[in-house]
Amino acid sequence: MDQEKIGQIIRELRKKNHLTQAELASQLGVTYQAVSKWENGKNIPDIAIMKRIADLFDLDMNTILGDQKKKKENHKKYWIVLISSIIILLIIILLLFFLNKKETFEFKTLSSACNNFTISGSIAYNSQRSSIYISDINYCGEKDNTLYKNIECTLYEKTNNNERLIDEVTYRDTPSITLDEFLTTTQFHIDDYEKTCQNYEDNTLFLEIKATDENDKVTYYQIPLSLQDNCHNE
Repeated sequence: MDQEKIGQIIRELRKKNHLTQAELASQLGVTYQAVSKWENGKNIPDIAIMKRIADLFDLDMNTILGDQKKKKENHKKYWIVLISSIIILLIIILLLFFLNKKETFEFKTLSSACNNFTISGSIAYNSQRSSIYISDINYCGEKDNTLYKNIECTLYEKTNNNERLIDEVTYRDTPSITLDEFLTTTQFHIDDYEKTCQNYEDNTLFLEIKATDENDKVTYYQIPLSLQDNCHNE
C-alpha cells in the first residue's frame, strides 16, 4: 500500500470535514501524533483503524486505500461536464431567441492554445454585439494534488499590448481545494459584450490562473485562447 497516498487521502478527508488532527485522533481513539504520522506518510493505520475512518466519513474502505478514488472522481466529472454542456446549450438557444429575433447569430469556437489545459468555449455574435461562453476548463498537465486556499481565474483581452479584464472567478474560502476541484465549477458567461466578432483575432483572449497554497506559495498559469477561423477574415 502507498503510505503517502493513504496519508494524503486521510488529510483531505479531515480538512473537508473541518477537523483538527487532535479532533480526528480523539474520535478514532489514537494520539494526534499518530494522525500526523499517517498524513506525512511515515506510517499507516492498521485495518481496524482504517475501518473506523471509513465509517466516520461514510466511505467505502477502498476509498481510504485509494483504489477507487480516481474512478469516482472521473465519474463525477463526467456528469458535471455533461450537465454544464447542456446548460450552456440552453443558454445559447435562449440567447438566440430573446436577444435579437430578427438577426441571426453565428458562432466561433474557442479552445485552449496551451498544452496543459483543455477548454470548451464559443463566441456568439452578430453585426452589433458578441457574447462569450467558456466552460469545462480542465488541467491536463502533471498531476497537481496541492491544496490551495486562494485561486483566481481571470479572463483578459489583449489589444495593442494593453490588457483588459473582462471577468473573473475566485475562490477564497475554507477548506482549501485542489486546482481540479476549482476548475470543475469555473465558467464564464459574458452577455452583450460590446465588441463584434470582426474585431477579434486569434489569441487576443486569454485566461490567467493565480493559485496560492497553504504556505503562501503562488503558482501562475496563462492560457491563450485560440479562435476557430478568425473573425476578421470574413
